[in-house]
Amino acid sequence: MAKQDEISNNDPERVNGSTPLQEALSARPPRYLISKKVTDHLANERTFLAWVRTALAIMGFGFIVERFGLLLREIGVKITNAPIPSHYSSAVGITLTILGILVMIVALLNFLQTRRAIDKEHFHPHRGFAIFLTIVTCLIGAILSIYLYLAA
Repeated sequence: MAKQDEISNNDPERVNGSTPLQEALSARPPRYLISKKVTDHLANERTFLAWVRTALAIMGFGFIVERFGLLLREIGVKITNAPIPSHYSSAVGITLTILGILVMIVALLNFLQTRRAIDKEHFHPHRGFAIFLTIVTCLIGAILSIYLYLAA
């Protein structure tokens, strides 16, 4: 006949039918409180990452514009053996790089503000930053277009 183990209240391995591991897990408080608005927070994070990608693209474009101006100056010196006046590409490139840094900082602040607003359930999307960035980017594009037209 097979031997059966009886579970008693004095058994240190099992209390009320649960294992010591289950008791330890249920006794610990949860490490993280899970928000009821998980999808909202994930959408906020995706938006933040999109702004970060945009900022990196702006900084990369600024770097390329500045380096292209340097290349043009070097080629001009090699051909004419005379110093070439500085181009506006350095100023535009540095401006774009700084704009990318500002976009990243504002994106982080917007992410944190939106996160707090979602938790408080008082979220209202702001449009000012997107309008500002669009205007500044259009102005820089217009300045580059005018520069390319006059330099041609």
